[in-house]
Amino acid sequence: MARDRGLEELVNDDLAEVHDVTAKAMFGGWAWLMRGNLLCGARHDGMLARLGKGRDGWALKVEGIEPMMSGSRRMEGWVRIAPSVYGDDVMRRRLLDAAIEFSQSLPAK
Repeated sequence: MARDRGLEELVNDDLAEVHDVTAKAMFGGWAWLMRGNLLCGARHDGMLARLGKGRDGWALKVEGIEPMMSGSRRMEGWVRIAPSVYGDDVMRRRLLDAAIEFSQSLPAK
């Protein structure tokens, strides 16, 4: 699967000053983890963000953001973000901040 190096660079830049974040190849793309918990991802087909169960309602109201699906199963608390959305620096940062806030509430792995 092709990776989106441009998106990876954007997310790397956005997360450069965030503590306890690591990155690694996962799921045919690139994933970022905070204290061992998945935070977000970049793939050829869009950006993924883990906002947490019950915390994604605001994001799903934005055109270009959809629930993340695994086959026919909805991945609660995860959203898939289209290029038209993650290309907006303010919106991408808002999504990443929400993902960071959720990930900080999780115990370290």
